[in-house]
Amino acid sequence: MDTGGEWLLGGADALFKAGKFEQAGRAYEEMLKKDPKNLHAVRQRGYVSLLGNKFSEAEKYLTTALDLAPADKRTNRFLADCYTRQDKFALAAPCWKAAGEEAYAKQFAAFRGTPYQIHGDVARVPWQETDPFPLVEASVNGGPPKKFSFYTRIGGLGVSAKVAKEAGLNAVAKQKIEAFGDVIWLYYGVLESFKLGGIELRNIPVGWSEPESGREIAPEAHDGMIGTWIFYHFLSTFDYAGRSLILRRRTPETAARAGVKPLPLWLAGEHLLHTEGSVAGSGTGVVALNIGGTGEQVAGISAETAKRLGVRVDHDRPFASFAGGQPVVAYPCYPKEVRLGDATARDAYCYAGGKSTLGDEGFYKLADFAHAFHKPYNITLDFTGMNVYIARGRAT
Repeated sequence: MDTGGEWLLGGADALFKAGKFEQAGRAYEEMLKKDPKNLHAVRQRGYVSLLGNKFSEAEKYLTTALDLAPADKRTNRFLADCYTRQDKFALAAPCWKAAGEEAYAKQFAAFRGTPYQIHGDVARVPWQETDPFPLVEASVNGGPPKKFSFYTRIGGLGVSAKVAKEAGLNAVAKQKIEAFGDVIWLYYGVLESFKLGGIELRNIPVGWSEPESGREIAPEAHDGMIGTWIFYHFLSTFDYAGRSLILRRRTPETAARAGVKPLPLWLAGEHLLHTEGSVAGSGTGVVALNIGGTGEQVAGISAETAKRLGVRVDHDRPFASFAGGQPVVAYPCYPKEVRLGDATARDAYCYAGGKSTLGDEGFYKLADFAHAFHKPYNITLDFTGMNVYIARGRAT
Protein backbone atom coordinates (compact mmCIF):
# COMPACT_ATOMS: atom_id res chain seq x y z
CA MET A 1 0.00 0.00 0.00
CA ASP A 2 1.39 3.40 -1.02
CA THR A 3 0.71 5.29 2.19
CA GLY A 4 2.87 8.21 1.01
CA GLY A 5 0.66 8.72 -2.01
CA GLU A 6 -2.51 8.45 0.06
CA TRP A 7 -1.13 11.03 2.51
CA LEU A 8 -0.30 13.45 -0.31
CA LEU A 9 -3.70 13.04 -1.93
CA GLY A 10 -5.53 13.36 1.39
CA GLY A 11 -3.65 16.55 2.16
CA ALA A 12 -4.43 18.00 -1.25
CA ASP A 13 -8.12 17.17 -0.88
CA ALA A 14 -8.22 18.76 2.59
CA LEU A 15 -6.68 21.97 1.23
CA PHE A 16 -9.21 22.01 -1.62
CA LYS A 17 -12.19 21.48 0.68
CA ALA A 18 -10.91 24.34 2.87
CA GLY A 19 -10.90 26.68 -0.14
CA LYS A 20 -7.10 26.97 -0.29
CA PHE A 21 -7.15 26.40 -4.01
CA GLU A 22 -3.65 27.51 -4.98
CA GLN A 23 -2.08 25.40 -2.26
CA ALA A 24 -4.29 22.47 -3.26
CA GLY A 25 -3.16 22.84 -6.86
CA ARG A 26 0.49 22.59 -5.84
CA ALA A 27 -0.28 19.58 -3.64
CA TYR A 28 -2.03 17.78 -6.52
CA GLU A 29 1.03 18.49 -8.68
CA GLU A 30 3.24 16.84 -6.05
CA MET A 31 0.93 13.85 -6.10
CA LEU A 32 1.14 13.66 -9.89
CA LYS A 33 4.95 13.57 -9.74
CA LYS A 34 4.56 10.40 -7.70
CA ASP A 35 1.63 8.97 -9.67
CA PRO A 36 1.11 10.70 -13.06
CA LYS A 37 -1.90 8.51 -13.86
CA ASN A 38 -3.90 9.23 -10.74
CA LEU A 39 -7.28 10.20 -12.18
CA HIS A 40 -8.54 12.02 -9.09
CA ALA A 41 -5.40 14.14 -8.73
CA VAL A 42 -5.18 15.18 -12.38
CA ARG A 43 -8.91 15.93 -12.59
CA GLN A 44 -8.82 17.99 -9.41
CA ARG A 45 -5.76 19.86 -10.66
CA GLY A 46 -7.74 20.76 -13.77
CA TYR A 47 -10.69 21.82 -11.63
CA VAL A 48 -8.47 24.19 -9.63
CA SER A 49 -7.49 25.93 -12.88
CA LEU A 50 -11.09 26.02 -14.06
CA LEU A 51 -12.20 27.80 -10.88
CA GLY A 52 -9.89 30.67 -11.84
CA ASN A 53 -10.67 30.70 -15.60
CA LYS A 54 -7.13 29.52 -16.40
CA PHE A 55 -8.35 27.77 -19.51
CA SER A 56 -5.13 26.46 -21.07
CA GLU A 57 -4.08 24.89 -17.76
CA ALA A 58 -7.55 23.48 -17.20
CA GLU A 59 -7.66 21.94 -20.67
CA LYS A 60 -4.20 20.42 -20.22
CA TYR A 61 -5.10 18.55 -17.04
CA LEU A 62 -8.70 17.73 -17.93
CA THR A 63 -7.83 16.26 -21.33
CA THR A 64 -5.17 14.16 -19.59
CA ALA A 65 -7.84 12.98 -17.15
CA LEU A 66 -10.13 12.19 -20.07
CA ASP A 67 -7.40 10.08 -21.69
CA LEU A 68 -7.18 8.10 -18.44
CA ALA A 69 -10.97 7.59 -18.19
CA PRO A 70 -12.87 8.69 -21.33
CA ALA A 71 -16.29 7.89 -19.84
CA ASP A 72 -15.76 9.70 -16.53
CA LYS A 73 -18.77 11.99 -16.15
CA ARG A 74 -17.14 14.43 -13.74
CA THR A 75 -14.17 15.04 -16.04
CA ASN A 76 -16.46 15.47 -19.02
CA ARG A 77 -18.57 17.99 -17.12
CA PHE A 78 -15.53 20.06 -16.13
CA LEU A 79 -14.24 20.01 -19.71
CA ALA A 80 -17.67 20.90 -21.10
CA ASP A 81 -17.77 23.88 -18.74
CA CYS A 82 -14.24 24.89 -19.75
CA TYR A 83 -15.14 24.89 -23.45
CA THR A 84 -18.49 26.60 -22.79
CA ARG A 85 -16.84 29.53 -21.00
CA GLN A 86 -14.63 30.04 -24.07
CA ASP A 87 -17.59 29.82 -26.48
CA LYS A 88 -16.15 26.63 -28.01
CA PHE A 89 -19.57 25.06 -28.34
CA ALA A 90 -18.63 22.42 -30.93
CA LEU A 91 -16.08 21.01 -28.47
CA ALA A 92 -18.41 21.40 -25.49
CA ALA A 93 -21.34 19.46 -27.01
CA PRO A 94 -19.81 15.94 -26.96
CA CYS A 95 -18.49 16.53 -23.44
CA TRP A 96 -21.95 17.56 -22.24
CA LYS A 97 -23.32 14.37 -23.78
CA ALA A 98 -20.68 12.21 -22.09
CA ALA A 99 -21.48 13.99 -18.80
CA GLY A 100 -25.11 12.90 -19.13
CA GLU A 101 -26.46 16.34 -20.08
CA GLU A 102 -28.26 15.40 -23.28
CA ALA A 103 -30.23 18.65 -23.52
CA TYR A 104 -27.14 20.84 -23.30
CA ALA A 105 -25.39 18.57 -25.81
CA LYS A 106 -28.18 19.00 -28.36
CA GLN A 107 -28.47 22.73 -27.73
CA PHE A 108 -24.75 23.40 -28.15
CA ALA A 109 -24.51 21.14 -31.20
CA ALA A 110 -27.31 23.18 -32.84
CA PHE A 111 -25.20 26.36 -33.00
CA ARG A 112 -23.96 27.58 -36.35
CA GLY A 113 -21.43 30.40 -36.54
CA THR A 114 -19.86 32.26 -33.61
CA PRO A 115 -21.92 32.27 -30.38
CA TYR A 116 -22.17 35.32 -28.13
CA GLN A 117 -21.37 37.87 -30.82
CA ILE A 118 -21.10 41.24 -29.05
CA HIS A 119 -22.14 44.47 -30.78
CA GLY A 120 -21.58 47.71 -28.89
CA ASP A 121 -19.15 48.65 -26.14
CA VAL A 122 -21.13 49.75 -23.07
CA ALA A 123 -24.63 49.16 -21.72
CA ARG A 124 -25.90 51.31 -18.83
CA VAL A 125 -29.36 50.06 -18.03
CA PRO A 126 -31.43 51.67 -15.24
CA TRP A 127 -33.38 49.38 -12.95
CA GLN A 128 -37.13 49.65 -13.18
CA GLU A 129 -37.31 48.50 -9.55
CA THR A 130 -35.09 46.82 -6.94
CA ASP A 131 -37.52 44.75 -4.86
CA PRO A 132 -38.66 42.08 -4.74
CA PHE A 133 -35.94 41.67 -7.40
CA PRO A 134 -34.06 44.03 -9.74
CA LEU A 135 -35.74 44.56 -13.12
CA VAL A 136 -34.19 45.89 -16.32
CA GLU A 137 -35.58 46.29 -19.84
CA ALA A 138 -34.25 44.30 -22.79
CA SER A 139 -35.36 43.40 -26.30
CA VAL A 140 -35.68 39.85 -27.64
CA ASN A 141 -35.23 39.36 -31.39
CA GLY A 142 -35.86 43.06 -32.04
CA GLY A 143 -39.21 43.08 -30.26
CA PRO A 144 -40.58 45.67 -27.81
CA PRO A 145 -38.88 46.11 -24.41
CA LYS A 146 -39.47 43.31 -21.93
CA LYS A 147 -38.81 43.22 -18.19
CA PHE A 148 -35.95 40.96 -17.14
CA SER A 149 -34.64 40.13 -13.69
CA PHE A 150 -31.16 38.72 -13.18
CA TYR A 151 -29.62 36.15 -10.87
CA THR A 152 -26.15 34.63 -10.73
CA ARG A 153 -27.57 31.37 -9.37
CA ILE A 154 -28.67 30.46 -12.91
CA GLY A 155 -26.62 29.86 -16.04
CA GLY A 156 -27.92 31.08 -19.36
CA LEU A 157 -30.66 33.44 -20.47
CA GLY A 158 -34.20 32.37 -19.64
CA VAL A 159 -37.41 33.75 -21.10
CA SER A 160 -41.06 33.06 -20.33
CA ALA A 161 -42.99 30.65 -22.52
CA LYS A 162 -45.02 33.64 -23.75
CA VAL A 163 -41.92 35.55 -24.83
CA ALA A 164 -40.49 32.42 -26.47
CA LYS A 165 -43.66 32.09 -28.55
CA GLU A 166 -43.72 35.80 -29.46
CA ALA A 167 -40.05 35.66 -30.50
CA GLY A 168 -40.63 32.61 -32.69
CA LEU A 169 -38.23 30.41 -30.76
CA ASN A 170 -37.99 26.72 -31.60
CA ALA A 171 -36.75 24.13 -29.12
CA VAL A 172 -33.74 22.11 -30.25
CA ALA A 173 -33.92 20.02 -27.04
CA LYS A 174 -36.21 19.46 -24.08
CA GLN A 175 -35.97 17.94 -20.63
CA LYS A 176 -38.42 16.95 -17.88
CA ILE A 177 -37.69 17.70 -14.22
CA GLU A 178 -39.60 17.83 -10.93
CA ALA A 179 -39.51 21.16 -9.12
CA PHE A 180 -41.79 23.46 -7.10
CA GLY A 181 -44.11 20.51 -6.49
CA ASP A 182 -44.79 20.03 -10.20
CA VAL A 183 -43.42 18.37 -13.32
CA ILE A 184 -41.66 21.00 -15.42
CA TRP A 185 -40.68 20.80 -19.08
CA LEU A 186 -37.50 22.71 -19.89
CA TYR A 187 -36.92 23.81 -23.49
CA TYR A 188 -33.58 24.78 -25.03
CA GLY A 189 -33.02 26.92 -28.11
CA VAL A 190 -30.83 29.42 -29.94
CA LEU A 191 -31.67 33.12 -29.73
CA GLU A 192 -30.85 35.39 -32.65
CA SER A 193 -30.70 38.70 -30.76
CA PHE A 194 -30.79 40.02 -27.18
CA LYS A 195 -30.39 43.78 -26.78
CA LEU A 196 -29.61 45.30 -23.41
CA GLY A 197 -29.04 49.07 -23.49
CA GLY A 198 -26.17 49.87 -25.84
CA ILE A 199 -25.11 46.23 -26.28
CA GLU A 200 -26.60 43.56 -28.49
CA LEU A 201 -25.75 39.88 -28.15
CA ARG A 202 -26.37 37.62 -31.12
CA ASN A 203 -26.50 33.85 -31.45
CA ILE A 204 -26.80 32.90 -27.78
CA PRO A 205 -28.29 29.98 -25.78
CA VAL A 206 -31.79 30.52 -24.42
CA GLY A 207 -34.22 28.47 -22.38
CA TRP A 208 -37.85 28.54 -21.29
CA SER A 209 -40.13 26.26 -19.30
CA GLU A 210 -43.74 25.18 -18.83
CA PRO A 211 -45.33 23.17 -16.00
CA GLU A 212 -46.92 19.94 -17.19
CA SER A 213 -49.98 20.63 -15.05
CA GLY A 214 -50.56 23.98 -16.76
CA ARG A 215 -50.79 25.74 -13.40
CA GLU A 216 -48.90 28.95 -12.82
CA ILE A 217 -45.85 28.33 -10.59
CA ALA A 218 -45.49 32.01 -9.71
CA PRO A 219 -46.96 35.27 -11.00
CA GLU A 220 -45.22 36.45 -14.14
CA ALA A 221 -43.78 39.65 -12.68
CA HIS A 222 -41.07 39.61 -15.34
CA ASP A 223 -40.51 38.22 -18.82
CA GLY A 224 -37.27 36.39 -18.21
CA MET A 225 -34.06 36.12 -16.24
CA ILE A 226 -30.43 36.89 -17.12
CA GLY A 227 -27.83 34.50 -15.73
CA THR A 228 -24.09 34.27 -15.22
CA TRP A 229 -23.35 33.06 -18.76
CA ILE A 230 -24.31 36.49 -20.04
CA PHE A 231 -22.39 38.35 -17.35
CA TYR A 232 -19.10 36.51 -17.71
CA HIS A 233 -18.80 37.82 -21.26
CA PHE A 234 -18.42 41.34 -19.86
CA LEU A 235 -16.92 43.42 -17.12
CA SER A 236 -20.22 43.46 -15.25
CA THR A 237 -21.16 46.05 -12.62
CA PHE A 238 -24.26 45.61 -10.48
CA ASP A 239 -24.78 49.12 -9.16
CA TYR A 240 -27.24 48.50 -6.34
CA ALA A 241 -26.71 51.96 -4.83
CA GLY A 242 -27.23 53.64 -8.21
CA ARG A 243 -29.93 51.21 -9.37
CA SER A 244 -28.31 50.34 -12.67
CA LEU A 245 -26.66 47.47 -14.52
CA ILE A 246 -23.46 48.34 -16.39
CA LEU A 247 -21.85 46.00 -18.92
CA ARG A 248 -18.51 46.82 -20.58
CA ARG A 249 -16.32 44.87 -22.95
CA ARG A 250 -13.70 42.89 -21.06
CA THR A 251 -10.37 44.72 -21.31
CA PRO A 252 -7.58 44.95 -18.68
CA GLU A 253 -7.74 48.75 -18.50
CA THR A 254 -11.45 48.76 -17.59
CA ALA A 255 -11.16 46.22 -14.78
CA ALA A 256 -9.43 47.99 -11.87
CA ARG A 257 -11.64 49.98 -9.53
CA ALA A 258 -9.77 53.00 -8.13
CA GLY A 259 -9.18 52.75 -4.39
CA VAL A 260 -10.97 49.40 -4.06
CA LYS A 261 -9.08 46.33 -2.91
CA PRO A 262 -10.00 43.35 -5.10
CA LEU A 263 -11.36 40.12 -3.68
CA PRO A 264 -10.75 36.81 -5.46
CA LEU A 265 -13.42 35.46 -7.78
CA TRP A 266 -14.00 31.76 -8.40
CA LEU A 267 -16.56 30.26 -10.76
CA ALA A 268 -17.83 26.76 -9.98
CA GLY A 269 -20.72 24.58 -11.11
CA GLU A 270 -20.79 26.34 -14.52
CA HIS A 271 -22.30 29.56 -13.14
CA LEU A 272 -21.94 29.83 -9.36
CA LEU A 273 -19.86 32.78 -8.11
CA HIS A 274 -17.64 32.54 -5.03
CA THR A 275 -15.30 34.89 -3.20
CA GLU A 276 -13.85 35.34 0.31
CA GLY A 277 -15.87 36.53 3.29
CA SER A 278 -16.48 36.01 6.99
CA VAL A 279 -19.35 35.51 9.43
CA ALA A 280 -19.42 36.41 13.12
CA GLY A 281 -15.64 36.54 13.52
CA SER A 282 -15.15 33.21 11.75
CA GLY A 283 -12.05 34.25 9.87
CA THR A 284 -11.94 34.38 6.09
CA GLY A 285 -13.45 31.52 4.11
CA VAL A 286 -15.04 30.77 0.76
CA VAL A 287 -18.54 32.22 0.39
CA ALA A 288 -21.12 32.17 -2.39
CA LEU A 289 -21.72 35.52 -4.07
CA ASN A 290 -25.34 35.56 -5.20
CA ILE A 291 -26.23 38.73 -7.09
CA GLY A 292 -29.80 39.54 -8.08
CA GLY A 293 -32.64 37.26 -7.18
CA THR A 294 -34.89 38.15 -4.30
CA GLY A 295 -35.12 37.99 -0.51
CA GLU A 296 -34.95 40.11 2.62
CA GLN A 297 -32.05 38.22 4.23
CA VAL A 298 -28.54 39.55 3.69
CA ALA A 299 -26.88 36.13 3.96
CA GLY A 300 -27.52 32.47 4.62
CA ILE A 301 -25.53 29.96 6.67
CA SER A 302 -25.96 26.29 7.44
CA ALA A 303 -27.37 25.13 10.76
CA GLU A 304 -24.02 23.59 11.68
CA THR A 305 -22.18 26.86 10.93
CA ALA A 306 -24.63 28.81 13.07
CA LYS A 307 -24.09 26.39 15.95
CA ARG A 308 -20.30 26.40 15.60
CA LEU A 309 -20.10 30.21 15.55
CA GLY A 310 -22.65 30.75 18.32
CA VAL A 311 -25.03 32.69 16.06
CA ARG A 312 -28.45 33.41 17.55
CA VAL A 313 -31.10 31.41 15.68
CA ASP A 314 -34.84 31.95 16.12
CA HIS A 315 -36.08 28.35 16.01
CA ASP A 316 -39.61 29.45 16.93
CA ARG A 317 -40.13 31.06 13.51
CA PRO A 318 -39.35 28.57 10.74
CA PHE A 319 -40.18 29.57 7.21
CA ALA A 320 -40.56 27.51 4.06
CA SER A 321 -38.61 28.28 0.94
CA PHE A 322 -37.17 26.63 -2.16
CA ALA A 323 -33.55 25.85 -3.03
CA GLY A 324 -32.85 24.44 -6.46
CA GLY A 325 -36.59 24.05 -6.93
CA GLN A 326 -36.90 21.81 -3.87
CA PRO A 327 -38.61 22.74 -0.58
CA VAL A 328 -36.41 23.65 2.40
CA VAL A 329 -37.04 24.89 5.93
CA ALA A 330 -34.91 27.72 7.33
CA TYR A 331 -34.85 29.90 10.45
CA PRO A 332 -34.09 33.58 11.04
CA CYS A 333 -30.67 34.25 12.53
CA TYR A 334 -28.68 37.35 13.42
CA PRO A 335 -24.86 37.15 13.17
CA LYS A 336 -22.97 40.03 14.80
CA GLU A 337 -21.35 40.73 11.44
CA VAL A 338 -21.10 39.37 7.91
CA ARG A 339 -18.31 40.75 5.76
CA LEU A 340 -16.98 40.83 2.19
CA GLY A 341 -13.72 42.76 2.24
CA ASP A 342 -14.61 46.20 3.60
CA ALA A 343 -18.34 45.69 2.96
CA THR A 344 -20.23 44.71 6.12
CA ALA A 345 -23.68 44.17 7.58
CA ARG A 346 -24.03 44.07 11.37
CA ASP A 347 -26.76 42.34 13.39
CA ALA A 348 -28.66 41.94 10.13
CA TYR A 349 -31.48 39.54 9.31
CA CYS A 350 -29.99 36.32 7.88
CA TYR A 351 -31.20 32.73 7.70
CA ALA A 352 -29.89 29.39 8.91
CA GLY A 353 -30.84 26.17 7.17
CA GLY A 354 -29.49 22.86 5.98
CA LYS A 355 -27.03 20.60 7.76
CA SER A 356 -23.86 20.76 5.72
CA THR A 357 -21.60 23.39 4.20
CA LEU A 358 -19.94 20.94 1.78
CA GLY A 359 -21.88 21.11 -1.48
CA ASP A 360 -21.62 19.62 -4.94
CA GLU A 361 -18.79 22.06 -5.74
CA GLY A 362 -16.52 19.97 -3.49
CA PHE A 363 -15.39 22.67 -1.05
CA TYR A 364 -16.73 24.07 2.19
CA LYS A 365 -18.84 27.21 1.91
CA LEU A 366 -19.05 29.49 4.90
CA ALA A 367 -22.12 31.47 3.77
CA ASP A 368 -24.25 32.68 0.88
CA PHE A 369 -24.26 36.46 0.44
CA ALA A 370 -27.53 37.54 -1.14
CA HIS A 371 -29.53 40.37 -2.72
CA ALA A 372 -30.21 42.41 0.42
CA PHE A 373 -26.53 42.53 1.44
CA HIS A 374 -25.53 44.38 -1.72
CA LYS A 375 -27.92 47.34 -1.51
CA PRO A 376 -25.47 50.01 -0.20
CA TYR A 377 -22.81 49.00 -2.73
CA ASN A 378 -21.82 48.53 -6.34
CA ILE A 379 -20.20 45.22 -7.28
CA THR A 380 -17.97 44.72 -10.32
CA LEU A 381 -17.07 41.25 -11.59
CA ASP A 382 -13.84 40.95 -13.59
CA PHE A 383 -13.81 37.54 -15.27
CA THR A 384 -10.43 38.19 -16.92
CA GLY A 385 -8.38 38.83 -13.78
CA MET A 386 -10.96 36.88 -11.71
CA ASN A 387 -11.48 39.64 -9.16
CA VAL A 388 -14.48 41.14 -7.38
CA TYR A 389 -14.59 44.86 -6.55
CA ILE A 390 -17.12 46.03 -3.95
CA ALA A 391 -17.44 49.75 -3.24
CA ARG A 392 -19.91 51.76 -1.19
CA GLY A 393 -22.23 54.09 -3.10
CA ARG A 394 -22.97 54.56 -6.77
CA ALA A 395 -20.65 53.34 -9.52
CA THR A 396 -18.73 56.07 -11.32
